[in-house]
Amino acid sequence: MTKLPTSWQTVLAEEFDKPYFQKLQDFLKEERQSYSIYPPEEDVFSAFELTPYEQVNVLLLGQDPYHDDNQAHGLCFSVRPGIKPPPSLVNIYKELKDDVGFNIPNNGYLVTWAKQGILMLNAVLTVRAHTPNSHKNKGWETFTDAVINKVNQKTDPVVFVLWGGYAQKKLKLIDTNRHIVVQSAHPSPLSARNGFFGSKAFSAINSALSSFGKPEIDWQIPDI
Repeated sequence: MTKLPTSWQTVLAEEFDKPYFQKLQDFLKEERQSYSIYPPEEDVFSAFELTPYEQVNVLLLGQDPYHDDNQAHGLCFSVRPGIKPPPSLVNIYKELKDDVGFNIPNNGYLVTWAKQGILMLNAVLTVRAHTPNSHKNKGWETFTDAVINKVNQKTDPVVFVLWGGYAQKKLKLIDTNRHIVVQSAHPSPLSARNGFFGSKAFSAINSALSSFGKPEIDWQIPDI
């Protein structure tokens, strides 16, 4: 757990001693001995490294890491430089273009968002190569629910972004009297036309941040 920055280690300290977390660590150790696991071990907690607890202004929730080679690096929806943006991210870029005049970049590397205070959290933080949802119900969801709870407990307001039915089940963890929730259909090709396109999520996030007196997100991803 040394990869978690001090702020997250402090707020999540009680999780690391719980039986489920020990069991999860044992499961991951066994998996890594037998299979390729994504993201690589050093990238599992990238979202926490790039967005310390005290800097979280937005929580964007994904589900499962990308499972193909060299894609996942610990941020939901983001892929490494040089990797073609997957379909959900292509749709995110389309909506950004329509919503805020975004120029579609030559990459899907979303680190600049994380550095601006967006905790880009997947509900499950690891996956077996080429096997989606293979680490589902192994303990990660308990851990990431604890993360959502801790962000919900922040004294300053946060924007929670919940795309799709899976993410919206986490609404019960959020105090909607203190925080703002931006929700719509998921950007995947299966559902984007059912309410993600035209949702104007990105201007809604900035409008919420502005209402809190916080800096808006510069959504533009630089070309690499």
